[in-house]
Amino acid sequence: MPDLSPRARAKSFADAARGLGLLVAGQANARIHLAATLAALGLGLWLGLDAPAWRWIVLAIALVWVAEAMNTALEALADTLHPARDARIGRAKDLAAGGVLVAALAAAVIGLLVLGPPLLDRLGA
Repeated sequence: MPDLSPRARAKSFADAARGLGLLVAGQANARIHLAATLAALGLGLWLGLDAPAWRWIVLAIALVWVAEAMNTALEALADTLHPARDARIGRAKDLAAGGVLVAALAAAVIGLLVLGPPLLDRLGA
């Protein structure tokens, strides 16, 4: 039975936070995602987005971060279990990276659709 004590929950959150720190520190693409995240959040605040628009922005940001974390975890696990170059491992890594690309492109489209019109209104006004 899992330990559901406050101490165990706090440790779980600390482990997850450490994982995010490792992701940002160790992955150049994660730092690009961080910059894009901060830009989207800052732009959304500046534009005064309403709640429905924020839902899309938060969903897009989360989608990219989840994809990048899963891709990085898969790469780390594959490299640990099979450090030698292998076409099958390379294929799995390419597939996971493709998932990140799809998430990032979808987030960019969501960003354009949600942020574009109010930005154009603000700049044109």
